[in-house]
Parts: sequence; C-alpha cells; structure tokens
Amino acid sequence: MILAFIGTAGSGKTTLSGAFGRYLKENGYSVGYVNLDTGVRDLPYSPDIDVRDDVTSWKIMEKGYGPNGAIVESYDRLLPRVNVYVSEITKLAEEREYIIIDTPGQMETFLFHEFGVKLMDGLPNPLAVYLFSPDILKKPEDFCFVRFFSLMIDLRLGTTTVPALSKIDTVENLERYRRFLDDIDYLTSRLKLEPSTQGLLAYRMCSALPELAPPTRVLYLSAVTGEGFDELETLAYEHHCTCGDLT
Repeated sequence: MILAFIGTAGSGKTTLSGAFGRYLKENGYSVGYVNLDTGVRDLPYSPDIDVRDDVTSWKIMEKGYGPNGAIVESYDRLLPRVNVYVSEITKLAEEREYIIIDTPGQMETFLFHEFGVKLMDGLPNPLAVYLFSPDILKKPEDFCFVRFFSLMIDLRLGTTTVPALSKIDTVENLERYRRFLDDIDYLTSRLKLEPSTQGLLAYRMCSALPELAPPTRVLYLSAVTGEGFDELETLAYEHHCTCGDLT
C-alpha cells in the first residue's frame, strides 16, 4: 500500500510520516519510507529512497539561486529520473506492506511541477492524503476551500485523495470542525447565510460538491497522540483491496 502525504508547509507531513510509520511497525507491518523533499535537513525516519541523494536545494542555492528558485531547479533536475524513482518505489512496494511518501514542504512544487504528476501517475494505486491544519479554518468558506482543494489534488494527480485535518491535539472543540467537514449539507446551509461575494461563491461550490466529489470520509489525525491512525490504516486497506468505498 502506497500512501503519499501532501500538504502546505507546516501542515505536519514529515512529522506524521514518521509517526504513522512507527505506528505501523508497532502493529507488525513492514514499512518503507520515501523522501521527495530536496530542501529538508532532518527527518524523523530513515528513508529507503531519498531524492537528496541526487540533488539538494541548498547546494543549488550556493550557485546563487534564491530559496524558491532553488527548489524549482531541483525538481527540474530530478525530472529526467522520474521513471527511475517510479521503478524504485514500485520495487520497494513489493517488498514492504506499506510505503510512506513524504512530499515536498512546498506543496505547489509537487502539484504544479511535472515531476510530481508523472511520479504519481506511474505508481500502482497510490492513495494521497491531503493534510491541512486547524489554523487555516476560520470561516465557513475555509471549510469549503479545503474540501474542494482535496478534489483539485485528485484532478491534478489522478490519484484518489483523502482530506485530513492534522494536529487535532491542538483543537479545543473538534466537534465544530467535524460538523463543518463531515456534513456538507450543514456547511452549505451555513454558507447560504453568508452575505459576501466570497460566501456566495463558496455556497455555489459546496452545493455542487456532493455531485462532483467521489465518496470519502475526512480523517482527523494527530502525530503527537496517534489519534486517527487506526482510521487511516483502515482506509488505506479499503483503498488497496477495493473491498468498500471510502465513506
């Protein structure tokens, strides 16, 4: 089973990759790790496949590039080897029960660069987990945004994508988040009351979401407490064996 954690910088991808991998190992599974971040210095796991063996963004910065330019340049250099990475990850997946892919800290690098698209397209039946942190969810429109963005990742990468609220150990009223994220009808009804242009747009988008989005459930995860890991394990199994939908 191949899991790719995708999310913005600070959403907890790397920490969660290490914590969920430890959880799986403690439950008797063999786990392989893949690091796709050319800019990360330290990792909480030992990667079996690591793009930093080929290129790092900080070495490119020594040539005069800025941080963002160095990251883009690093994936330009990795692109000719994308099929090699696909082969290596596929082989590792034959040897291990779970493969955890830790994607770049700059999410747009993975989503908008051809390297990420071609890599995910070449892998056998991967599952993408879109992580977003509670601090970006302030207004009803924000909840619509993360649900739709999960669908956009699915569209861009051609990979089944599951939305996941991370860092739930920092949340005081998780039920409020659950109500907005789990019940699209409730979210839509709240958006209908928003008087702003932004609210109207979000209302129209969320009204169409049940028809557009494949059936799936939202995950609630904490790398600190391990909460939600059993649900993620179950969902990954369902996706792998197609023994049920992801509702």
